[in-house]
Amino acid sequence: MRNLHRVMVIADCDNAFMAAQNFNRKIDWRKMRDYLADPKEGRELIEMVIYVGLPPAKERFEEQRKSKEKFVYWAKSNGFLVVTKEGKAKGDEYENNVDVVMAIDAVELALEIKPDIVVLVTGDSDFAYLAEKLRRRGIRVEVASVEQSLGSELKNSANSVVDLTEVFDKFDQHDTSQNYHRIGSASVFD
Repeated sequence: MRNLHRVMVIADCDNAFMAAQNFNRKIDWRKMRDYLADPKEGRELIEMVIYVGLPPAKERFEEQRKSKEKFVYWAKSNGFLVVTKEGKAKGDEYENNVDVVMAIDAVELALEIKPDIVVLVTGDSDFAYLAEKLRRRGIRVEVASVEQSLGSELKNSANSVVDLTEVFDKFDQHDTSQNYHRIGSASVFD
């Protein structure tokens, strides 16, 4: 019996949805999790954490917030560890940056859980330093993103890249037993 590589997946929900939306793709989080930590490939999933930026609890953002809260409920019900951070209103828009929370948690979890591989589901180059920091601790870092929206600094800081366009194409888009709902203008299966 061979040893499985322990895998921790850290996902920036908003970044993943934006990448999927920009390339007319949908995200099936369960299939993505299974693909990124496939036991047939010698991998064992330790944890998958999804970071979700919530709109502020203000009336003008109520519909968006309800949609994201529905996703959070779905994700938790399907075994994902979900971390939320409430945004701040900026006029008619809102700003929400989960990057700092995600980076701190990734280092802390990596030290506690001791994975062999950390998969960062994001294309944001702000995570380049995180990738380098984890690699200096002997952890293999893979970045899962749509190639066209992957920042070059992050790409160069990781051990390897998983182009999610190829992964999205492998998902069975014709599976009628699954329904999806919209979060903003991106879709998620449930």
